[in-house]
Amino acid sequence: MRRPPAVAGRFYGGNAGQLAAEVSQFVISGMKRRKVIGGVSPHAGLMYSGRVAGMLYSSIVMPETFIMLGPNHHGQGANMAIMSSGEWEIPSAVFKIDDALASDMLASMPMLTEDPQAHTYEHSIELQLPFLAEAADKIKIVPVVTGQATIEECAAAGRGMAAAIRKSGREVVIIASSDMSHYVEDAVAREMDGHAIKKILDLDPEGLYSTVVGKGITMCGFIPATIMLYAALELGATETMLVKYATSGEVNREFESVVGYASITVK
Repeated sequence: MRRPPAVAGRFYGGNAGQLAAEVSQFVISGMKRRKVIGGVSPHAGLMYSGRVAGMLYSSIVMPETFIMLGPNHHGQGANMAIMSSGEWEIPSAVFKIDDALASDMLASMPMLTEDPQAHTYEHSIELQLPFLAEAADKIKIVPVVTGQATIEECAAAGRGMAAAIRKSGREVVIIASSDMSHYVEDAVAREMDGHAIKKILDLDPEGLYSTVVGKGITMCGFIPATIMLYAALELGATETMLVKYATSGEVNREFESVVGYASITVK
């Protein structure tokens, strides 16, 4: 089964040439690359969040497989849905799913449900793939989208994910796809996002979860980020780095209502 692109021509260029030209504006050649366990990357239209995401993918060593965790914006399908086989297509590349790792994740994460339908219209994972297109023949993915989850469910999911990664014996990076605050004043976004970012940088998944919920921060991917942090800690993470933060106001100059974007590495 091949998942076709859902937002090509809207969130990013609709053909291979347009997309390659667009991505080239945001990747940084010669940037020092570091091996990481996980990270956070945004998923807005590339004109808004491309520079933030591009810096992340320019700064990490590409693994054999990316586990891509994204929020389920439209709510269709299972609450925590994996697509465990097949391919994902964007205009500039086709990515194979790492079916062996996906199978191990299904075995070690009972909260996962096989549900390709949950991925059909969701953009949060798709927006990561243009930055991987040059290495698509070498990189596989495992896509997972999530709805709501308790902190206990996030912890269990992270531990199960870490167990599957350890079993694989391969280089795997977990990316949590998330935008930060939505449609608030620029100063408010920066303040609220600062609280959430600090918890990620502190490797504090419980603190991230409680801060986002308690302060009402409209960070759409805080569940994926919480799961990623639990998995990364299980895999021995000790360091973090804020790669870049920006808001949509820096692009469209509309500072009264912005969306925040952050890229963060965990190693």
